[in-house]
Amino acid sequence: MYELTNVTSSPHIHCGRTVKGAMWAVCAALLPAGFWGIRAFGAKALYLICASIISCLITEAVILRCRKKPVTIQDGSAVLTGLLLAYNVSPCVPVWLICVGGVFSIAVAKQAFGGLGRNIFNPALAGRAFLMASWPVHMTIFKNPIWQTDALTTATPLTNLKHDFGFPSPAYIDLFTGNKSGCIGEVCVAALLLGAAFLLYKKYIEFRIPFSFIATVALLSWVFMGDGLFRGDWLFFVLSGGLILGAFYMATDYVTSPITNKGKWIFGVLCGLLTFAIRKWGGYPEGVCYSILIMNAAVPLIERHTRPSRFGGKEIG
Repeated sequence: MYELTNVTSSPHIHCGRTVKGAMWAVCAALLPAGFWGIRAFGAKALYLICASIISCLITEAVILRCRKKPVTIQDGSAVLTGLLLAYNVSPCVPVWLICVGGVFSIAVAKQAFGGLGRNIFNPALAGRAFLMASWPVHMTIFKNPIWQTDALTTATPLTNLKHDFGFPSPAYIDLFTGNKSGCIGEVCVAALLLGAAFLLYKKYIEFRIPFSFIATVALLSWVFMGDGLFRGDWLFFVLSGGLILGAFYMATDYVTSPITNKGKWIFGVLCGLLTFAIRKWGGYPEGVCYSILIMNAAVPLIERHTRPSRFGGKEIG
């Protein structure tokens, strides 16, 4: 009887899921892409993934201890940040560099804002942007998968297209299966989609943001990225770069994306628009990271104008 009359703050209905469960579910969904990255680029990729995760865990534990807060590294959020950061760097970067990125992601992009649930920007992408601005040479050296013996270092498909280096563009099947150069966790689209299907099926993520993000990039690439209007190779731009990784695993971050359905559509479309604009007119061939970070800053504004009106607060018709 007491429980029925007890007045508490919302939420009043709990679905049974926890933040910890969601974090570890996303980590599990990312495992196929990680396995492929290690297979494609060798043991160095494994070292980088481990170094990134460990640096994030240690940084999180030290800062929480200094703040006299409970050390909650077992909730999976620091592991997920380290995993995503490693997936967003080249397999050629030195180990110390990924450790610096892990420290920045946790200390500056997460804990400086108050910790999990209070950060404005996606920590892994903020770390990647910091590394890209600080050590661009290390971050832009890529290599082919280890089973390709014709070249040790090469350009990514988007870099090759952007700067016209003359390398032949990979076939669609190579782009889909990860037989190309790129960052550790973004090269195999098939593995990323496998994990994304799991997250969608278990309803850890919704389709609105990734669908609108990818569809916008595909549409604008088809219209404007070809030799004349409506002649662009939209499938190449969808399968190349970090679009699939960013759309399904980082743009859908619970903390840094809108919670309203209309806001999610707007967020995804604008992420796609910015990605296209950077790829088309920017000096950088890939725009997924910066488009998501820019839109992270716009989330409060989007939610302000898309929040549903309360019952009785707006006259219908």
